[in-house]
Amino acid sequence: MQRTVAVVGGGISGLTACYHLARSPNAPKIILLEGSGRLGGWLHSTQTEDGAVFEHGPRGIRPAGTVGKNTLLMVSELGLDADVLPVPGDHPASKNRYLYVSGALHRLPSGIGGVLRTVPPFTRPLLWSGLRELVAPRGTQPDETMHSFVSRRFGKELADIAIDSLCRGVFAGDCRALSVRSCFPALFEAERRRRSVILGMALGGGKGPALDSALSRRARDERWSQWSLRAGMETLSEALQDFLRQRGVEMHCHARLRSLERTAAQCWQITLEDGSVRADHVISAIPARALAVLLPGWAEPLAQELRSIEAVSVGVVNLQYNGATLPITVMLGGAWFEQGFGDPDTVPLAVLLSRAKEAVRAHLGIVAEPSRTIVKVLKVGGVGVGSTGNHTDQTSPHPVSGPSTGLHPPVHARPLAEDRDHQPLPGAGKIAAEPDRGLLPGCLCERLYLQCQDGSHPAPGPGLLICHRAPAS
Repeated sequence: MQRTVAVVGGGISGLTACYHLARSPNAPKIILLEGSGRLGGWLHSTQTEDGAVFEHGPRGIRPAGTVGKNTLLMVSELGLDADVLPVPGDHPASKNRYLYVSGALHRLPSGIGGVLRTVPPFTRPLLWSGLRELVAPRGTQPDETMHSFVSRRFGKELADIAIDSLCRGVFAGDCRALSVRSCFPALFEAERRRRSVILGMALGGGKGPALDSALSRRARDERWSQWSLRAGMETLSEALQDFLRQRGVEMHCHARLRSLERTAAQCWQITLEDGSVRADHVISAIPARALAVLLPGWAEPLAQELRSIEAVSVGVVNLQYNGATLPITVMLGGAWFEQGFGDPDTVPLAVLLSRAKEAVRAHLGIVAEPSRTIVKVLKVGGVGVGSTGNHTDQTSPHPVSGPSTGLHPPVHARPLAEDRDHQPLPGAGKIAAEPDRGLLPGCLCERLYLQCQDGSHPAPGPGLLICHRAPAS
C-alpha cells in the first residue's frame, strides 16, 4: 500500500523535500500544505518592464560542497542549465568584496599578497590568523557560537570583523548567538576530523553523498563563487512546482494548520482551519515556534526545545537609479529588527525606505533619489503557519490581501500576491541559526538522496522530520 507523506510549508525547503521524495522510483503520495497564497517562500523576484530583476530574498547560491553539487544537479534535472548566471572566480564580483567598518569601505584581502601584508580594517596580516589556527587545539564542546569558534581558532579580530559581517549577510543573524554546528557544519566537522579547520577543509573527507553533474563540473572548472538565475531566483521555485505537478504531487495554498495528532492507526491527523489530512509521515519546513504550537501534548519536551529556537524578520529594500546598470538591494533588521524598527507587523515602510537610502548615501556616496523602489518585510511565520509580508512599490503600488483559510484545490498556476511565506527552520539546539536560505537540510538531503538511489520508501512507521538547517548564501 502506498504511503502518504505530508510536507508542511511550501517555501524552498518544502518544495525541495517534495522534489527528492517525488523523484524516487517508488515515490509515496505527497501532499504539500502551504499556509499563505503562494509557494516559494523567501525566493521572490520581480522583473520590471525594462528587464531589471529585483530579488526580494536570496540573490545567489554557492556551488561548493555536497549541498552545492546536489543543488546544481537538481537545477540541471529541472532543465534550468541555460538560465544559470554564474559568477566565476576571476570575475570582479568574486574578487572585489568590501566591508563597511568605522565609517569607511574596505576591500577584503584577495590573493596571496592580501594574506601576507596588513590590509585594513585588519591590524595585522591574515597569515598570522592562519598559523594560529593550524596549532590551535581541538574544541571539546558539542557546540558553540560562531563567534566563539572563530575567536578560539583564528583570533578575536577575525571573528569581530569578518565573521560578524558574514553572519549578518548570510543569516541576518548575530554570530554571537548562531550555532557553528548548525550554520557552518563543514567547519565544525573539519575541526573534529583533523583538529584543524584549514587541514580538514584542504584534505576533505566529509560525509554526505554528492551526485555529479555536467553543471557541477563546469562550476568546478570555472571556479564559480556563486550563481543565480537569469530571470531571478524565483525561477527555481517555479520550476520545482512544474516538476511536482507533473509527478502528481498535491500542492495546496491557504492550508493553515491547527494541530498535529497521532491516531490509533499510527498515522498523523493534520487538522486545518477547513478540513483535515491524514499522512503516514510529516516533514516540517516551517519555523520552529510555529511547529511547537501544532504538536500534541505528549510532544511537549520537543515543543519546548522548538520554542527556544528563534528566527528573525528582514526588511528588503530594492532601489533602482537612473543610469545605473544594476539595482541595489539593502537588507535591514534581522536579529536587530525589533531593536531598530519595532514590530515587523506595524513598521512603516517609509521608515525602512528612508533608512536604506541613508545607507546608500553613506556607504556608496549616491545622493540622487532612486527612480524606483520596492520595500518588503520578510516576516517569521506565526501560529497557523501563514502570514502576509508588507510590500510597497512606489512606481506602481498595489495592495496585498491577507491569506485565506482552508484546504483549497491543488495549485495549478502561480498565485499572484502574498509576499511572506515560509522559511526553513533555523539550526538545531538552543544556540540556533537565524533564518537561512538553503535548499535542503543536510540530514534530510542525505536521507532522501539515499532513498532516491535505492528506490526505497521512507522508513516504516509514523515519522516527523524537521527541516532544521541548510548552509547557503
